[in-house]
Amino acid sequence: MIKYRVKTTTFKPSNLDTQSEFAMIELLRKRRSIRVYEDRKIEPEKIEILKEALLRSPSSRGINPWEFIFVDNKELLKKLSKAKEHGSEFLEDAALGIIVCGNEKRSDVWVEDCSIASILVQMVVQSMHMGSCWIQIRNRMHTKEITSEAFIQELFNIPRHIKVESVISIGYPAEIKPGVLKEKLPLKKIKMNRF
Repeated sequence: MIKYRVKTTTFKPSNLDTQSEFAMIELLRKRRSIRVYEDRKIEPEKIEILKEALLRSPSSRGINPWEFIFVDNKELLKKLSKAKEHGSEFLEDAALGIIVCGNEKRSDVWVEDCSIASILVQMVVQSMHMGSCWIQIRNRMHTKEITSEAFIQELFNIPRHIKVESVISIGYPAEIKPGVLKEKLPLKKIKMNRF
C-alpha cells in the first residue's frame, strides 16, 4: 500500500502574487455607474467572456434559475431604454444591454440569484475597462398602468413566469468618474459582534 503525503502551506500575504493581490478590491474602488458611452462596439471575445461570467454566477442550491437576453441591436436598445418612466433612457446609447431574468417556478430565491449575476457581470465589465450601470426593473413602472417588467416581457416575448430583475447597460465609458474615497464610506454601517 502506497501512502501519500500532502504538503500544506500556511497562508501569508507574502504568498500572494503581487500582480493579482487584492485585485477585486481595486476593481470595487474604481467602479462607478456609467451612463454615458462611446459609440463603439464591444469585441466578440469580450461578449463571450461576459456570457461565461454570467453562467459561472453562483445560485442557491445550484438551481441556476436565471436566463439572460443579450441586446446589441440599436433599435431594440432604443425601445428597451423606454422600459421605465425615469432612469433607463441612457441605455439607448449603450453598446450592449443584458436583460437579467429569473424563472420563479424553479426557485423561490430567483431575485437573489439574479442580483448576484447582475453584479458579477458588472465587475467583469469593470475588469475589461468598460463601464456599466444596473437598471432596476422589478417593482418599477413603465407607465402608471404598465410595469417595466410587463413592458419588457411583451417586447422580448418573455413568458410570464420568467421574471425580469434588471437590465445591465454596458459600453466603453465616455465619462470619467473618480472612485469613492475610503474616507467617504459609511463606516457606521459596519458593526462588530452585535448590532
